[in-house]
Amino acid sequence: MFGKRSTGAAAATPRPAASDDRGATARAAAPPAQPARNEPASEVRRSDEYYVTKSMVFGALIEAIDMSQLSKLDAESAREEIRDIVGEIISIKNVVMSIAEQEDMLDDICNDVLGYGPLEPLLARDDIADIMVNGATRTFIEVKGKIQLTNIRFRDNAQLMNICQRIVSQVGRRVDESSPICDARLADGSRVNVIAPPLALDGPALTIRKFKKDKLTLDQLIGFGAISAEGGEILKIIGRVRCNVLISGGTGSGKTTLLNCLTNYIDDDERVITCEDAAELQLQQAHVVRLETRPPNLEGNGAINMRDLVKNCLRMRPERIIVGEVRGPEAFDLLQAMNTGHDGSMGTLHANSPREGLSRLESMITMGGYSLPAKTIREMIVSSVDVIIQAARLRDGSRRITHITEVLGLEGDVVITQDLFLFEIVGEDAAGKLIGRHRSTGIGRPRFWERARYYGEEKRLAAALDASEERPKH
Repeated sequence: MFGKRSTGAAAATPRPAASDDRGATARAAAPPAQPARNEPASEVRRSDEYYVTKSMVFGALIEAIDMSQLSKLDAESAREEIRDIVGEIISIKNVVMSIAEQEDMLDDICNDVLGYGPLEPLLARDDIADIMVNGATRTFIEVKGKIQLTNIRFRDNAQLMNICQRIVSQVGRRVDESSPICDARLADGSRVNVIAPPLALDGPALTIRKFKKDKLTLDQLIGFGAISAEGGEILKIIGRVRCNVLISGGTGSGKTTLLNCLTNYIDDDERVITCEDAAELQLQQAHVVRLETRPPNLEGNGAINMRDLVKNCLRMRPERIIVGEVRGPEAFDLLQAMNTGHDGSMGTLHANSPREGLSRLESMITMGGYSLPAKTIREMIVSSVDVIIQAARLRDGSRRITHITEVLGLEGDVVITQDLFLFEIVGEDAAGKLIGRHRSTGIGRPRFWERARYYGEEKRLAAALDASEERPKH
């Protein structure tokens, strides 16, 4: 009934062609704007009849529209074109639905054609930290540290797989049966992991670590209670005086957010090079070079891993090296960089305490095949790392900086550390929210005192340490 319809309108900025999400190759144009509603789109319940009707309308739309012409339009013009055709389809097919239902269906179809389908309402919400899709029918989100099930669903696993392929293709990666695991990112920096069948038994598993539109600052973390004002002041000084820093923590504890906050105190005239598996750091300095790893091609060749990036950036005259996550043999190269004139370098790693972080660092160097005595590795660690900052997500969902710990040196074969700040849990309120306080351990002069003096920050450092002893924050 519907012939291919040319959109005809003069194109604004050309965009990649969108396509039927039933399996054709697709690239997403800019996601459509979400209409304002009192109820979050992720909580709107859909009946089975709604999905049957939508599938029918969507199929007719694909037959009716000229996708090559649609791809040349800006998002708003493309949306209006789809609105007109969907209206015609509903009229000709005698579909009975209210205006509100038509608007909902229009939003869903625009999301399918122009964006990331059912994920779009979730991506539009800034209060969501993680989106976890376990096959076509079960989608979870994390809000305020708690995981909850949503009413979002996909038509089938084929649609979900197509959206996964659409996402990873934007950064030149692929996910399919021959390459079923993929790390990627969205255009806004959100981190994406996909694991597809046959490894995922119940359909593709898609996990998105949302990227906040507004970059958090240390002052905001202080306001949230993640760290006390005095502890925050010490973190600012640590970033300013070029201490070598490792941020340790579990998954979802806020390591990358804290790393972003610390980089605010890097001077604008410093050359900073970042190395990441999926680029998500938000450095605001003028002189930043961002590097990202690359997976192998179809023949299994051409992979560039984190160690390759770290080794290469040493040849790029960096003043600071920032490694998004240290997880393997690149730990050796990062320590070498920290110990050879690249003061102020930073990285994150997975560990549950500062001391465990040091053990993990030693293990990662050993994994690289270096046949070095344990004492030699520990000497390298203590001469390279100045401070370990421990981040944690507590059982009530809140995120706290629990330790600011100095690495002092070796006594025999044992690495000696010194806590400057600790977070103590002192109770729990009626709502299950943990009550705690940050306190100084009373160290008068930390090891980096002379470094602070060199940068003219010793008075601020002394004031922060003194104030934290007198007035602990709850």
